[in-house]
Amino acid sequence: MALTSQLTALLSFFILSFLATLTVGDAQNEGVLNSEIGRLNNQSLLWGPYRPNLYFGVRPRIPKSLATGLLWAKVDNYVQVQDSFRYTCEQNEGMAGYGWDEYDTRKGGVQHIHDAGNMIDITTEFVKIPGGGHGGSWAARIKGEPREDAPSDLKTTMVFYLTSEALGETLEVSSGDDESGFDGDVTFTGRSEALGDYKLVVTRGNGERPSSNHPISPRRDLEKTMVQSLSVPAEHLWQAKQLLFQQLKTGVDEIIAEYGAENAPPPWQVYLLGNKPSAGNAHFVQKVFEGSFEFDILFSSGSAGKDTTSEDLTREIKSTTEAFNDRFVDVFAPTAPFHAEKYKKFGRSMLSNLAGGIGYFYGHHVVDRSYAPEYEEENEGFWEETAEARARRREQLEGPYELFSSIPSRPFFPRGFLWDEGFHLLPIADWDIDLTLEIVKSWYNLMDEDGWIAREQILGEEARSKVPPEFQVQYPHYANPPTLYLILEEFTERLQKANGSQPAGKGEKFSEYPVLESAHVDNPALGVEYLRSLYPLLRRQFLWFKKTQSGDIKSYDREAYSKKEAYRWRGRSVQHILTSGLDDYPRPQPPHPGELHVDLMSWVGMMARSLAKIADFVGLPEDVQEYNKILDGISHNLEDLHWSESAGCFCDATIDDFEEHTLVCHKGYISLFPFLLGLLKPDDPKLGKTLTLLGNEDELFSPHGIRSLSQKSEFYGTDENYWRSPVWININYLAIVQLHNYVLQEGPYSHQAKDLYVKLRKNVVETVYQSWEETGFAWEQYNPETGKGQRTQHFTGWTSLVVKIMAMNDLDWWTGRHPRDEL
Repeated sequence: MALTSQLTALLSFFILSFLATLTVGDAQNEGVLNSEIGRLNNQSLLWGPYRPNLYFGVRPRIPKSLATGLLWAKVDNYVQVQDSFRYTCEQNEGMAGYGWDEYDTRKGGVQHIHDAGNMIDITTEFVKIPGGGHGGSWAARIKGEPREDAPSDLKTTMVFYLTSEALGETLEVSSGDDESGFDGDVTFTGRSEALGDYKLVVTRGNGERPSSNHPISPRRDLEKTMVQSLSVPAEHLWQAKQLLFQQLKTGVDEIIAEYGAENAPPPWQVYLLGNKPSAGNAHFVQKVFEGSFEFDILFSSGSAGKDTTSEDLTREIKSTTEAFNDRFVDVFAPTAPFHAEKYKKFGRSMLSNLAGGIGYFYGHHVVDRSYAPEYEEENEGFWEETAEARARRREQLEGPYELFSSIPSRPFFPRGFLWDEGFHLLPIADWDIDLTLEIVKSWYNLMDEDGWIAREQILGEEARSKVPPEFQVQYPHYANPPTLYLILEEFTERLQKANGSQPAGKGEKFSEYPVLESAHVDNPALGVEYLRSLYPLLRRQFLWFKKTQSGDIKSYDREAYSKKEAYRWRGRSVQHILTSGLDDYPRPQPPHPGELHVDLMSWVGMMARSLAKIADFVGLPEDVQEYNKILDGISHNLEDLHWSESAGCFCDATIDDFEEHTLVCHKGYISLFPFLLGLLKPDDPKLGKTLTLLGNEDELFSPHGIRSLSQKSEFYGTDENYWRSPVWININYLAIVQLHNYVLQEGPYSHQAKDLYVKLRKNVVETVYQSWEETGFAWEQYNPETGKGQRTQHFTGWTSLVVKIMAMNDLDWWTGRHPRDEL
């Protein structure tokens, strides 16, 4: 048994033995257990490839600490080298696909990068090796294999970059080199307050080295590893590529000055750094290979008591791969009609890339807290007034803050997005609920005293480098769909099962060693304590939503069951409501302060339902009564304020020229939200009409999923066409889940729901799979006519929900008789 498995098993034995000694009323012991589980989580999650914007970059979940990254390029000519260097994930670098084929956040995994432009396939294998008091040790193996179209003597340079971000903390290179470079391994030693003493070794590795008989060879020996050390201002440490180019240019200038351009060495030697190791906070370790190659990076924590070796790495890679594949089948085994092995491979990749997109971010973000009166959006023409207020540029830096988050896309959206996160965590929760709760807690640690969390977390200069300035500013009156409540509602339901007589279902199966992955479910006392500690923040956020996103009923004398339950997204322009998450989806024109948005009311209803369950579970009956009253008001007002009998769907509302309430019906995702969030009763006639709309092929239903807007709409496919026709997997997932739920509830529409469920589930999975098979990528959205992936590539955020969809029940057999008994 591998070292990781041995330690995990031993740890499980001790913790489970400790659990057995606890009683429900033993608060002191529960506190000790809670603290111990928290410590173990921090240890097992400390290190990781938490720089997902890079093709490969390892760092701990600690601000201003050790950070690493990998760069490479084809160096067979003088002209194209600068454009050939890879470092940050980009959409325009001609990749034939890249990503993790297997990855577990607590253990590690294997990533393949198919770099067609550089004619090389790069493999990065990463594992964690527990032991000691600072998150243990870790190791990575970097391998390169020329692609089929590559020349047999393909020249590739590999550069490993490591930095120490904390002020005054440096890394030192151990002796053993000469002017021409390092013959063997390169060893760095360091010490930091958070990590203690540590050692990092870059091995010599295996692979042929190119040759050169140029006179500079004694100083730039291609057989050796070059190290160049720098002292760099902390704010520039993240700019590895720019720093490397500066050093390479200096070296090129030196060659030209000494030999002239006509007598330069071959390009693979021109673009080799001089060997200049020293103490510093930034170091480049460079190697040049001809053909295939392999080398290791071995990090050893001083507290572990032993150094990590290449043999440890080999053993742990094998163990991690076997454990991941076995566990995937246990947690996410695809059901009919997705039994073929190709779907398992596809599912493993989607889950791994979702988890491989988890990152740690730290820094300041830009916030406008001017609270300008225009931001109240109370006047007609408010969008022009708010634009003028924003143009006054009253924003300031706030922070620093830290966030542990799963990102939507490594090349295009390498940062935290609030409404994406809840969808990302749905599959992760099935795999590792304790990791999920860590991420949820990280988001709520960002909440301000009013209850606001910025919808987009652009923390630090590196994150801001990917975002145009006009989109960097966050506004504390802007909301975003509260998808984290989807996670917390599901978690509460799991706890109820674990704490009651119901057996845990398939979705509650976790690791054979449940301590680290599911401790908060396996021991309900921990789960209750988690919810109890988070609950005040959830309530604060809910009340912030009700206050800042309220809609106006009384000023326009609207007839409604409740005079309180109406909602309007703030932050609207003529063409967009970015805060809704549905950006350019058609809304009433022109914008009006009397608008009401059915999707937002549905989200608030979902929040109220979730909070009622949580409050009940933690023993707050008065709060339960309050949330249920709000939910009752929303359920009635959805019909009173948003249902159009003539259109047969839910609609946004506005105020017409006669100051009267009127509905504006753009059939599409907006029309489905009360259904998507489970707010309709199974015998509600509005459910039947919603299902009819959803299944109408002339409107929303396509061979590739539900369209975002009806084909009959005058706005279908127009302008940006972002949410005006494409198929989005997050919304389709919500629809599939609710169809499944309504099939298994007694009601007149269960057969209609079953037919739609079977077809939609198959259509969505096949669409994402086929595009992945053809392009090597998951995509942001899919064309409803062709099924082709489009917009952002490597969008392994909510598109990874197909993993859950494949594992859902196959209901093709269902006839409507005793569904619970049959399941």
